[in-house]
Amino acid sequence: MRVFSASLATETNTFAPMPTGLASFKDRGYFPAGQHPDALTIYSGPLWAARIRGKEKGWTLLEGMVAGAQPSGITTRHAYETLRDEMLNDLRAALPVDMVLLGLHGAMVADGYDDCEGDMLERVRQIVGPDVVIGAELDPHNHLTPAMVANADVMVSFKEYPHTDILERGLELVDICAAAVEGKVKPVHAMVDCDIIVTVHTSREPARGFVERMQSLEGKDGVLSVSLTHGFSWGDVPEMGTKVLVYTDGDQAKADALARQLADEVIAMRDGLTVNYPSIDASLDEALAFGGGPVVLADGADNPGGGAASDSTFILARMLERGIGNAALGPMWDPIAVRIAFDAGVGAKLRMRIGGKISPLSGDPLDLECTVKALKHDLVMTGLSDTPTPMGDCALVEAGGIDIVLITRRNQAMGTDLFTQLGCDLASKKIVVVKSSQHFYASYSKVAKHVIYAGAPGAVTLDLNTLPYRKVRRPKWPLEAVAA
Repeated sequence: MRVFSASLATETNTFAPMPTGLASFKDRGYFPAGQHPDALTIYSGPLWAARIRGKEKGWTLLEGMVAGAQPSGITTRHAYETLRDEMLNDLRAALPVDMVLLGLHGAMVADGYDDCEGDMLERVRQIVGPDVVIGAELDPHNHLTPAMVANADVMVSFKEYPHTDILERGLELVDICAAAVEGKVKPVHAMVDCDIIVTVHTSREPARGFVERMQSLEGKDGVLSVSLTHGFSWGDVPEMGTKVLVYTDGDQAKADALARQLADEVIAMRDGLTVNYPSIDASLDEALAFGGGPVVLADGADNPGGGAASDSTFILARMLERGIGNAALGPMWDPIAVRIAFDAGVGAKLRMRIGGKISPLSGDPLDLECTVKALKHDLVMTGLSDTPTPMGDCALVEAGGIDIVLITRRNQAMGTDLFTQLGCDLASKKIVVVKSSQHFYASYSKVAKHVIYAGAPGAVTLDLNTLPYRKVRRPKWPLEAVAA
């Protein structure tokens, strides 16, 4: 069997201030055809799974370009078209193929393209024709569009948030697609729009039980795959929202009925899925009142994994104003401050201007009396599914009793080794503030005694009614009341 695999992925926050250009892909991970390293990366699940299965089954694996960018604002037309065309040219060079496996995101938006994944899949289908099996692995924070489902034979989303199952879902995708090529199954799909947008933390109920229910259905009675699209609230495109996608083996009626049933279950538990996000002061009060520590505060509104700059100062400023010490905060994206810290050296005491550099959503820069506590060149944090996540040169500085991790490559807090590699003992802290919405949870929940999702300002705010949507198809709960 001849198998082609490639990836092109990013998550686009259409409200974020910074565009996503070619440099963003080069920074996060760009590997020309045949040059992907011997390690799983965040968007290479299908390729990595194909390497595993291909070795077992003697496939000829033809590896195309793999490129992923840290979430940010609108992708430039030049970046998207350049990388898309490179991937498509890799596919043409690999022909003929029996199967195409793509690592996509599902919420990529470029200048002139509201549905990048639909555009890519349509062009792939035009190249390979109607008989080649096309599969794609998606992030659940996607905009599942008619063009995507029409041009792919199978699409599988990560089930977990945090995304700890990248390889597992890649293997699931590859196995179903291989069975389709071999004529053992004939996937048919049903997609149902829930007309809502929710945040689905699979680390807690009711989402935990729903994920287990989806998995219990798969592989039985002709059900091949079930995916829950959480949706990506910060992408202003028509198809934004929560959806259910079901594949069965040739049974359209079963697919239609099951997708509708599961969608109704999601709609019914929407209130239980809603994340409570107290104000900054209320979050700090709750943390201080909690017996013991550390208490982790998630600054999801400034999550670079959702397109924010990761340089906002709102929470840090309030902690300093209130004299709250014995705390840690990070990662703060501030390459200039990192350079100054390296120039000063470990042990230096100096006044530094930190954060607040990109936009009004970053808050004001803070001029602080700092002590440089640690420096590390090219720090690599443990990321999702144990993927290595480069953070660039990093510095740990202390101001007002707060240890602050400063980074040069914009990424969110995922592994606790972001702090520990710099000598910051999280277990000894009362409060740990992380720039992350939920991906921190897999690692930080092991040390946290309590977790609070703080309602700070930012490009990834949970207060969706403050976002100026223009394109989203409405009505959509909670933007409007929608009958259950």
